[in-house]
Amino acid sequence: MTEEQPGAAEAVGTVLGALADPTRRQLLDLLASRGEATATTLAEQLPVSRQAVVKHLAVLDAAELVSGTRVGREVRYAVRPAALDATARWMASLAADWDRRLAHIKRVAEGPEGDARTTRPG
Repeated sequence: MTEEQPGAAEAVGTVLGALADPTRRQLLDLLASRGEATATTLAEQLPVSRQAVVKHLAVLDAAELVSGTRVGREVRYAVRPAALDATARWMASLAADWDRRLAHIKRVAEGPEGDARTTRPG
């Protein structure tokens, strides 16, 4: 992993694990578009039971991607963007590292020595 604060690697791993499931990604999309919703409301939009939605929300909550707030008898869930933002920064940093490495390989391959290897007198 790139340079990060202690515990950041585990947090990124937890987020990526939570996002690996397509139903959880759908839940995040629904919450992002609605702002907040209950498990019952979310289950109406998905081909899974309310109980399955609650389990998926628990995984998203453990990854700090959503939070639940009790309002009377309901729990309303909303997206928490901080963990997703941190994961996106890690991914961007990783991509930049690879871009630098590939640019270096290209410079070496296309440099004067690379040209000399391909244009040997014959």
